Amino acid sequence: MTSVTLVDLGYGNLGSIETALRRLGTEVQRTSTPEGIASAERLFVPGVGAAGFAMERMNALGLADALRGFAGPALGICLGMHLLFERSEEGDVPMLGLLPGNVRKLTPTPKFTVPHMGWSRLEVTSETCGVSSGDYVYFAHSFAAPDGIGTIARAHHGVTVPAVVRSGNWTGAQFHPERSGPTGARFLQAWLAS
Repeated sequence: MTSVTLVDLGYGNLGSIETALRRLGTEVQRTSTPEGIASAERLFVPGVGAAGFAMERMNALGLADALRGFAGPALGICLGMHLLFERSEEGDVPMLGLLPGNVRKLTPTPKFTVPHMGWSRLEVTSETCGVSSGDYVYFAHSFAAPDGIGTIARAHHGVTVPAVVRSGNWTGAQFHPERSGPTGARFLQAWLAS
């Protein structure tokens, strides 16, 4: 049975992620320690929350270096994806620096509100992530990562929004797979099989 360790920073959507992973036959545990991260088979950094608070908690618990040094398959969703980048405009905080670039606030337009909340269609450049072009997934965010070399799926909300990024052993998803029905389950299954 595949084992996934959720990084517990005392915020976020841990319960819904745990439920989604268990539905796929995964063993799930939580950790707030560097030792728990180091011994994890697979690591999951959840979403929902504020970047400043998340980094403050991560640094207080001594987890930042453990996350940077983790070599197994790892996934961050929503805020968990943002934490992989160098810096965020949300609180103007330095983050893990595992991916290049800064996370910036989305700008509302007459046609596109902020937060970006709801279902958006994907454009996928790598089918290995379990989703396909044309699939709809659920977003809930006000900040977005830069669209760069690691982007393997995109959505549009007035601007291009990287929906899935990958660099080395790390994958990030801006959307919420645990709220994206069968498409989200396929995404999680592909990550669990990677």
